[in-house]
Amino acid sequence: MTPAIKQAEKAGVPFEVLEYQHDSRAGSYGLEAADKLGLAPGSVFKTLLVAVDEKSMPIAVALVPVACQLNLKLAAKALGQKKLVMANPAAAERSSGYLVGGISPLGQKKALPTLIDNSAEAQSRIHVSAGKRGLEIALAPAALAKLCRGSFAAIASC
Repeated sequence: MTPAIKQAEKAGVPFEVLEYQHDSRAGSYGLEAADKLGLAPGSVFKTLLVAVDEKSMPIAVALVPVACQLNLKLAAKALGQKKLVMANPAAAERSSGYLVGGISPLGQKKALPTLIDNSAEAQSRIHVSAGKRGLEIALAPAALAKLCRGSFAAIASC
């Protein structure tokens, strides 16, 4: 049981946990999840942490479909920042309490502002990491936004 699953259970939102055998040689954790679980890549979202510069701790979480890239300019604008960079992986792990490849937007050690790409709103449910490589949680986008106090914005470049 991960902190992400515990948070969803405590909130009483409907969700499903999906598990697959993670291959340590996989190049993309998110695309691996979509492939092994037979899911459309547009329904599987990767969790990325962003910072104002390379040396800073993360200031926000961004969720985009695994087949897309985070548009840092759009994310910065949505957060009222001039510029953002991807957070250092070690800083992302310290801030979230999860390992890279298993970072969930739920149950993080430090609650951060969260942006969810607006493509999620058109789906009945999306899949995000449940806090461990090889573990995904499926839930309604609105439920995810409520749990992580997230907002929807156009932040992906596909």
